[in-house]
Amino acid sequence: MKYTQTVFVFQPFSETATDVLSALLADVGFESFVDAENGLEAYIPTAFFSEKNIDEIIAHFPLDGKISYSFNEIADKNWNEKWEKNYFQPIVIGDKCIIQSSLHRVEGEYEHRIFIDPKMAFGTGHHQTTGLILRDILAMDLKNKSVLDMGAGTAVLAILASMRGADPLLAVDIDEWAYNNARENIQLNRIPNIRTLLGGAEVLGNEFFDVIFANISRNILLCGIPAYEKVLNVGGTLITSGFYKEDIPAVREKCEQCGLTYIGFREQDNWVSLTCRK
Repeated sequence: MKYTQTVFVFQPFSETATDVLSALLADVGFESFVDAENGLEAYIPTAFFSEKNIDEIIAHFPLDGKISYSFNEIADKNWNEKWEKNYFQPIVIGDKCIIQSSLHRVEGEYEHRIFIDPKMAFGTGHHQTTGLILRDILAMDLKNKSVLDMGAGTAVLAILASMRGADPLLAVDIDEWAYNNARENIQLNRIPNIRTLLGGAEVLGNEFFDVIFANISRNILLCGIPAYEKVLNVGGTLITSGFYKEDIPAVREKCEQCGLTYIGFREQDNWVSLTCRK
């Protein structure tokens, strides 16, 4: 698979603008993002690249300022190696968990050590939304709880949940590249109890779960919440992320329409994870 690198330059530059642009680009298929000088580097499978989509996003961008961009096609394999070595640096979550590439040697004692070779899949732990749910997992009692990880990406959430005692687990992603990467990372960490499925909410069957993690963009999440509620056990917990603090009312309303009870949220840099219970 080949990827197209798109470099965006902001005038004036702001971190808020890069966050908003990242979210909008994710909705049209961009998978990975790297901070750049005065802007953002974004990566998408070349088959899904569309200048029209980018032009429409810029034309309707909700913040003031000018955005320019350039793009070029890159070799997927070479980029993966460069990205893992230079950008995917180890990250420590709550002083209990470290997430690292298998290319790095990291000393120290941690309760949980997770190896992730991301290969462009979203969910390394560096993004605020993934980090928020990782902290939720570290704070939860997951012993013998059944878990669904929707929009699994690298499967890092499911892997940590398994390490925390959850069993069984199902990781689902609609992107074939992410799905294959999730399988690789599950094997890399020698996790025996995570199954994987390729698809969206439509692949969920008659299996029920005690805990559901859904780290997905706002619009897809709003469409998926009714399906998640149907497979959530009574007394179970739904934790959603992938959206901003100002999106809480819309997500909360959808959850409550489906009979879920709002519990609260965590926030980091205006990104949030929201918890509801059935």
